[in-house]
Amino acid sequence: MGAVTVLIVDDHPVVRTGVRALLQADPGIEVVGEAASGPEAVEQATALRPRVVLCDLRLGEGMDGIGVTAAVRALEDAPAVLILTTFDRDAELLGALQAGAAGYLLKDADPAHIVRAVKDASAGRLVLDPQMSARVVAAVRAPKITLTDREDDVLQLLAGGASNREIARALFVTEATVKTHLAHIFAKLGADNRSRALVIARREGLVS
Repeated sequence: MGAVTVLIVDDHPVVRTGVRALLQADPGIEVVGEAASGPEAVEQATALRPRVVLCDLRLGEGMDGIGVTAAVRALEDAPAVLILTTFDRDAELLGALQAGAAGYLLKDADPAHIVRAVKDASAGRLVLDPQMSARVVAAVRAPKITLTDREDDVLQLLAGGASNREIARALFVTEATVKTHLAHIFAKLGADNRSRALVIARREGLVS
């Protein structure tokens, strides 16, 4: 079968170096490449054809780890994608799995567990610790996100690139009212900023 070939995707060089050292210490794993951004990850995965893509969730501006997962999993003879991140949120956990990730690990996981997870992902096994498995089931059973009509109006304008002032003008409300609606939208989506809110909203089918 040979060594498990891995592509490491993280926007922090120090993290990539540390993960490379960890994985290459195992004779059953071969790191074939690194990428610092979403587009570079897809390009490298297409060119190098690794068996596993070990990918951070946050990759700076543009495509995030969920986007990378979806793009990589759409490739012919697609590699497994394993998310390795510091972010532990249910919406992102479920989003990564829905995009086709083979598992979701936190960067503070035991090093031996990370190595084993890479091999498990390569073998086609789902990689989640018991606590995360329980949370996935709970998230799947949770009711769908629902917005009020006015919140939906604000979200659609936000998706179109409108500023708070432009949204207020379009809806004939104050900027303070817009900020209140945005706070409610962020809370419902489990997001902490506009860009993450839009990523989650698109994934949930709330905006096109």
